[in-house]
Amino acid sequence: MNATSMRVLLFSIVLAAGSLFLTGCATSNQKSAGASPDDASACFELLRSDFNAGKIRTLNQVMKLTVAEADKFWPIYRSYEKDLASVDDRKLALIVEFMRHQQAGTLTDQNSQAMAAQWLQNVQDRLDLWKKHYQQISEAVSPIRAAQFLQVENQMAIFVDLNIASEMPVIGTRPGAHNR
Repeated sequence: MNATSMRVLLFSIVLAAGSLFLTGCATSNQKSAGASPDDASACFELLRSDFNAGKIRTLNQVMKLTVAEADKFWPIYRSYEKDLASVDDRKLALIVEFMRHQQAGTLTDQNSQAMAAQWLQNVQDRLDLWKKHYQQISEAVSPIRAAQFLQVENQMAIFVDLNIASEMPVIGTRPGAHNR
């Protein structure tokens, strides 16, 4: 698959996943005046399995693994997804905590500092996970396959992060409040 075809394929899958994500979240958010922490949790859980299925389809289409490569790659990938779910669960818990503080007006310097440290650690944990599994795939299959894995995972992560960022309230503003 050439680079242009790969970009088109990835863009199409990300766009399709994005429409599912936005449709699901928009539907849940229409029920209330603003996004609630519980809505964020429910939306995230609802879409996780669909999104993961889309990632697997994308990896299959992009990587076109041979049977021998697939036998080595997929066990590593399953381990990666298990580890990633843990990182994502901590990220979701942090988002919910932030939204609860934000909506309750209880966001302080102290809890903001703690949440920022946790956020940065979560970003580092994801990066460490990518490094670990890149190395494993590189050794078990090939560096090219490992790079393909990283490329797909990075693009999907960017997409998810952009969607999360677009739904997050600005720090220091309260729903319905008019800040100057």
